[in-house]
Amino acid sequence: MKHATRFNALARQAGGIARTVAQGAALSAGLMGMAYMNGAVSDPIRVQYSDTMVEVVAEPTISESAMASGLGLRVTPPVQLSVVEPEIGYTPPVRLAPVREPSLSVSPPALKLAKARPVGIEALGADPFAQEEGELSAEMARVRDWIADTYRVSEQTIAPALAAAETHAEELGFDPLLIVAIMAVESSFNPRAVSNMGAQGLMQVIPRYHKDKIGPNRGRNALFDPEVNVRVGTLVLHEGLQRYGSMQRALQYYNGALKDPKARYTRKVMAVKKRLMLIAGRTDTRTAIELAG
Repeated sequence: MKHATRFNALARQAGGIARTVAQGAALSAGLMGMAYMNGAVSDPIRVQYSDTMVEVVAEPTISESAMASGLGLRVTPPVQLSVVEPEIGYTPPVRLAPVREPSLSVSPPALKLAKARPVGIEALGADPFAQEEGELSAEMARVRDWIADTYRVSEQTIAPALAAAETHAEELGFDPLLIVAIMAVESSFNPRAVSNMGAQGLMQVIPRYHKDKIGPNRGRNALFDPEVNVRVGTLVLHEGLQRYGSMQRALQYYNGALKDPKARYTRKVMAVKKRLMLIAGRTDTRTAIELAG
């Protein structure tokens, strides 16, 4: 009897489930038909079968619950499935930076201001052969090239000394090539030359004898500066010329060989000067001593 009753309960439960499925199918068919008819008038709407499913939960009857408790069966309450809609995060619109069009304007290069040239009356009185400060004359540039090749001295090293020779020789009334000849004889154009007597630099000036010409604010190595050395050496030669009145005696004084009757130092310097005059392109190569004699 108990088995028959349990069988009937299960049969009724199965029948309830079948009715539920049938009702869901009928409802689905009706909804799909309505969607089809609606699509004939407006744009068709795609409806899936899963969208028509209706959650129908058949709860057990009182007799079924009592029978299940009498048989020691546990009645599980129907599970209600909740549809979780996915969260769609809000994404702010992306703002694109405006694209700058390339500029077609090109800034002009910086211009170097040229040195103002004299005009008008000033131009008439200006020396057309005047050279800028520190710039060598044409004949001294030829001498510079010859010195660089003959004495193996770089042009950058010897150029300041040659510029100083032109400047200070003209100030004191000497031929610049005479000062260059003294440099050749004294140091072979070595600005760091030092003799056994303590003479220094290009023109081999002894500092303890000519402190007044060097200046009080100069250091002990001042004569190794080509410009200072050439200036002081030219002043020493000018001092000898003022004292003794002749170029030969001035040169002997410069070398400290006033008592040499043959004046060998003077002859050596004048021979080098004569060679430099040929290198410079002069047509008259007679020295001051030859002209005086």
